Amino acid sequence: MARGLTKVGQQRFSLKCAYISSVDLLSFMIYDPILNFNSGTDEDSEFMPLFSIDEEDETDMQEDFPEELPVLALKNTVLFPGIVIPITVGRNKSIKAIQKAFQDQKIIAVLSQKDSRIESPKSSDLYSVGTVARIVKLLKMPDGTTTAILQGRRRFRLIEMTQEQPYMTAKVAMLNHEDSDNDLEFDALISTITDTARRIIELSPNIPAEANLVLRNITNNLFLLNFIASNLSLKVSVKQEILEINPINQKARMILIQLENELQVLELKDQIENKVRGDIEKQQRDYYLNQQLKTIQEELGHNPQEEEIDRLMERSTLKKWSEKVAKHFDKELNRLRRMNPQVAEYSVQLNYLDLVLDLPWDETTKDNFDLKKVKKILDEDHHGLEKVKERILEHLSVLKLKGDMKAPILCLVGPPGVGKTSLGRSIARALGREYVRISLGGLHDESEIRGHRKTYIGAMPGRIIQSVKKARAANPCFVLDEIDKVGKDFRGDPSSALLEVLDPEQNSSFHDNYLEMEYDLSKVLFIATANTLSTVQPALLDRMEIIQISGYSTEEKTAIAEKHLLPKQIQEHGLKKGQLKLTESGLVKIIQDYTRESGVRSLDRQIAQVCRSIAHKVATGAKFKPTLSAEDIEKILGPRKFNMERFLGNNPAGVAIGLAWTSVGGEILFIETSLSPGKGGLKLTGNLGEVMKESAVTALSYLKAHSQEYGIDPEEFNKKDIHLHVPEGAIPKDGPSAGITMLSALASAFLNKPMRQMVAMTGEITLRGKVLPVGGIKEKILAAKRLGIQTVVLCTENKQDVEEVPLRYRKGLRFRYVTEMDDVVRYMLQLRR
Repeated sequence: MARGLTKVGQQRFSLKCAYISSVDLLSFMIYDPILNFNSGTDEDSEFMPLFSIDEEDETDMQEDFPEELPVLALKNTVLFPGIVIPITVGRNKSIKAIQKAFQDQKIIAVLSQKDSRIESPKSSDLYSVGTVARIVKLLKMPDGTTTAILQGRRRFRLIEMTQEQPYMTAKVAMLNHEDSDNDLEFDALISTITDTARRIIELSPNIPAEANLVLRNITNNLFLLNFIASNLSLKVSVKQEILEINPINQKARMILIQLENELQVLELKDQIENKVRGDIEKQQRDYYLNQQLKTIQEELGHNPQEEEIDRLMERSTLKKWSEKVAKHFDKELNRLRRMNPQVAEYSVQLNYLDLVLDLPWDETTKDNFDLKKVKKILDEDHHGLEKVKERILEHLSVLKLKGDMKAPILCLVGPPGVGKTSLGRSIARALGREYVRISLGGLHDESEIRGHRKTYIGAMPGRIIQSVKKARAANPCFVLDEIDKVGKDFRGDPSSALLEVLDPEQNSSFHDNYLEMEYDLSKVLFIATANTLSTVQPALLDRMEIIQISGYSTEEKTAIAEKHLLPKQIQEHGLKKGQLKLTESGLVKIIQDYTRESGVRSLDRQIAQVCRSIAHKVATGAKFKPTLSAEDIEKILGPRKFNMERFLGNNPAGVAIGLAWTSVGGEILFIETSLSPGKGGLKLTGNLGEVMKESAVTALSYLKAHSQEYGIDPEEFNKKDIHLHVPEGAIPKDGPSAGITMLSALASAFLNKPMRQMVAMTGEITLRGKVLPVGGIKEKILAAKRLGIQTVVLCTENKQDVEEVPLRYRKGLRFRYVTEMDDVVRYMLQLRR
C-alpha cells in the first residue's frame, strides 16, 4: 500500500520543501517534528539536494525518462509535478516497484487509484494520466513500513501496461502544457488566484502561517498552480481532473473556481464561529457581571432574591384565605427559595406566586340592598326588559333576608341589539359589583377556559381566573357574551369546560390547570347572552336560568330613542341640546321607513347620520332647522328603505301572509301559490328547509282529502301542477309554523278566491286536521304590529303566550284562535259550513 501523510502533515511538508533551496533535505527530514523520520537508517545514504523548484519550469525539465517505467499506485492523493510528498509503501507490489526504481534510475511512474478500496489494482482501476516522480529518499521506519520521499517531475499518459507481476510496469508518453494565447488574461488569473489563496490562508486554521511566505517566493506560474492544486482540500477525482488539463488557461480557471468555493465555505464558517464566540462571550460576560452584582449586594447587605421572597411573604400575611391555600402557597414559596434566580423556571414560579396573591380569595364587594335604588338604576339604563329586572330584584331580596345565597346563573336570549350585553353592565352598577366580560364568540380552545399547565412555555391561567383577578373581587358581575357561538375542534370543547363554571353545585371548587388549586366561583353572578339556544349544548342549557328577551315595539323604540340614543349621539357629535330635536313623527319615520329590526342598533346608526348632517351645517355656518319632522328626515336620509304599504295591498288568490321568527326578531312571510295545467306535481321553491317542505306536503294531502267539503273538484289535483314559492329565496327558511299559511294559500288557489286582507297567521298542522302551537309569539306579534297587520290567526294553545305580551304591544291587533285546520280555511276564505 502506498499512502500519504495526514493532510496537515502533507501541507506543512510541501510548504517547507517548496522554499528550501540549499538546505540538506536529509537534515530537514531528521529534525522536522511533523515527519519525525528516523535518521538511523541502514539504507543507502545517498541523498539528492533539492533546488528551489520555482527556478525551473516543468517544461524545462528535459530529462531523459525511459519509455517503460515501474508503476506505483497511490491511494487518496494525486502527485503534481514539482511537488515533494512523503508516502508510506505497504503493498508487496508497490514495495517491489519502488525498490526496483530506486536501484535503477530512481524514476517511477505514479498513478492514482480510482477507488481506494481496491487492494490489488489493475490498469483499469488506475487513471491514465499521472506524474513521473524521482525517489528522493527511501527509508525503513521503526514500525517496519517503508517511507519514500517523492518529487514530481513531469506529467505522462499511460500507453499500455506491460507487466502486472511481480510489480506493474508500463509504457508512458510525456505530456506538455499548452501555453496561453492571451498573456494579459493569464496574468490576471494568476493574480486573482494568488489573492484568493492568501485570503484562504488567513481564514483556514489548518494551513500554517508560513504558507504566505511560500506564495511570495514562488515566481513560476505553472508551479504556483500545481502547488495550490496539491494543497487544496479536494476529492481525488477533482485533483485528477486538474492534473489532466493541458491548456494552462483552462487549468488556472479550474483552480480559481475551486479556490472560490473553498473561500466561501471558510467565510461562512468564520461568520458562524464569530457569532457563536460572540454569544458565548456575552453569556460569560453577563454571568460574570451578575456574580459581581450579587457579591456587591451581599457585601452591602442587599439580596434581591430574599427581598422578593420577603415581599411575597408580607403580602401573604394580608390575605384572607383558607388553611389549604396557605399551605400550598408556603410550599411553592419554599420551592422558589431553593431555586437559582438565573434559571428560566425562577421567573415562571415567581409569576405563579404573584397570581396566587393577586386573586381575591375571600375579598368581596358589598351589595347594594336598597331595592328601590336598584330598580331606579335598572330603569334608567334600559327601557322594558321587565323579566330580567324582576329576577335581579328577587335575588337581591333573598340576599337581603338570608345574608348568603349562591348567585344565579342567568342566560339572556334574544335578537341582536336589544341590550343583552349592556344589561350586564347595568346590573353590576345597580348591585355595586365589579363588572367583567369575556366574549366567547369563535372560542375553540378548552385551555382558554381552564388555562394551561404551568410546565408549558408561555403558560397562563384561563380567562375565567384572569377576569376574576382583574375584577379584584370574588363576587363580580361576570358576562359570558355570545355563549351560543362557542366553537369545537381538535383542541377541545370549551362548552364542556363551561359546564363546571356554570354549575352552582360545582363552581365552588373550580379547577384551573395553571392555578392547580380549587377556586370558589359560587359568589360570581354569571350572566350569559345568546341569540339562539339551538347551538347551545343541552347540558349547558340545563345549568342556566333562561330569560327570553323579545324585540321592541315601535312605541318602545321611540321611547328608547328619545331617552337614550338621541342624547348619546348629540353628545358624541359635539352638538348642544338646543341644536337638534326630533319630533315623535320624525322618530317613527326613521323606525318604520329606514329600519327593520328587533333591536335598536340600526336605529342608532340612522340617528347618528342625522346628527352628522346637522353637525356639518353647524360647522359650516349654514342655516338649519333644530326641530326635525318626518318630512325633514326624508330629505336627510333619502328615500325610504322599507315600504309598509306593500303589505297593505289587495293580495290575489293563492297569496297568504304568515308570521315567522328569526334570530333578529319577527318577520312577515309571504306564501305564493300558482296552478298550471299538468299532472298534479308539487314544486317548492324559495330555499325551504325539510320541515317546511313537509308542511307543504301535509297541507296538500289534507286539502285533497277534504276537497269536496270546500267545493273543489278532486280531478283538479290530477290536472294541475302546483308551484308553491316563498319570496326572498336567498334567505334559508325552515320550521313548522307556516303550516296553516300554506294550507290557506293552496285552498285560495284551487278556489280562485282571495283571502281576507290585513290578516297574518302562524301555526303547525297535522294530517288529522289539528292546529298546533308554535313559539316566538311575542316577536311575531311585534312584527305584525310593526308592519300594519290588523288580525293574527294562531292556535288556541298560544293564547297564554299572547296574554304574556304586555297590552301596549297588542294594542290595535285582533286575535283569532283556532284548533282545527277547517276553521282556518273557512275563516280566511269566508266559507260557510
